[in-house]
Amino acid sequence: MKRLFKKLFAGLLAGFFLLPAVAANTPAVRAVAPRGPLAADELATVDIFRKASPSVVFITTLDRVVNLWTMNVREVPKGTGSGFVWEEQGGGHLLIVTNYHVVAGARIAQVRLSDQRTFSAELVGVSPDHDLAVLRIKVPERRPAAIPLGSSRDLLVGQRVLAIGNPFGLDHTLTTGIISALDRSIDGEEGPIHRLIQTDAAINPGNSGGPLLDSAGRLIGVNTAIYSPSGASAGIGFAVPADTVNRVVPELIAYGRFRRPTMGITSIDQVGAVVTQRLGIKGALVLDVEPGSAAAQAGLRASRVGRDGSVVPGDVIQSIDGQPVDGAAGLDRLLDGRNIGDRLTLGLWREGKTLTVSLTLGAPKR
Repeated sequence: MKRLFKKLFAGLLAGFFLLPAVAANTPAVRAVAPRGPLAADELATVDIFRKASPSVVFITTLDRVVNLWTMNVREVPKGTGSGFVWEEQGGGHLLIVTNYHVVAGARIAQVRLSDQRTFSAELVGVSPDHDLAVLRIKVPERRPAAIPLGSSRDLLVGQRVLAIGNPFGLDHTLTTGIISALDRSIDGEEGPIHRLIQTDAAINPGNSGGPLLDSAGRLIGVNTAIYSPSGASAGIGFAVPADTVNRVVPELIAYGRFRRPTMGITSIDQVGAVVTQRLGIKGALVLDVEPGSAAAQAGLRASRVGRDGSVVPGDVIQSIDGQPVDGAAGLDRLLDGRNIGDRLTLGLWREGKTLTVSLTLGAPKR
């Protein structure tokens, strides 16, 4: 037994004295190869993100849930999204633009800035038709600036764009791409949304409400939706164009809703398409004319039901300012870019004849 212990002790001593030799064989760290300066387009992208990202916010919506046994009320997360600073108001308030579907149905919304400060938000106004909403937060100090506003009127397919948002809760993520198409229409949660920008910049759940920027760092759109069978980015994303945003958001701030310009008529494709097809023409059939409306003042004629139950057609709107109207949906799309007070020239079919009339768009009564 003593002989065995001596052998073990001798082995431990030998191992101890061999340790420095093992350490001496540790591989050396390789030298880092120097790189040259970043390319001009890389520097431009870095600069745009550096300037714009502090203005992008992370939005979390909460809902109140009541425990039916204890009657305790607790707040649980409902959803997340993105937004950005639109402008600063007096009293230290900031107005935040996001998507309507980000805040729809939520009782509480919280806005987290890039420096991780979080503020409770107040809902200012919404436009479900454009998937836009405005929130207000009070930031006592160190308020981020608004993103410079660009125009979507002169956008070109192929030009570079950048998207900043919070996909899957990963805040302040930058993706780049190009404009893939313009003037797209998609079905939103509250109906069709028109005149959208299509981009291949990666947009994922959580990006909704974040800004789409051009290569000058200007806001040209608000990221709103993706087309994807899997629910993740498939290279087809959509953004509400800046010109629409700049037309809708001031109305939301002033009135809490968007006052859609109206002619004061009713036109439904399900009915109108049957009649216009029978007549062998294209256009939006006027089913009803609201008394005192712009259409009434311009003398537009409504349809009526004959004694035999058939539809006696009224006027059919075939064009607006020379642009063809192919139905009620087309009429809605053309009016979407108009403002209250705009004067239009309508091309009409009336009792087998064509004529033109002018009218001035009015505000909705409600």
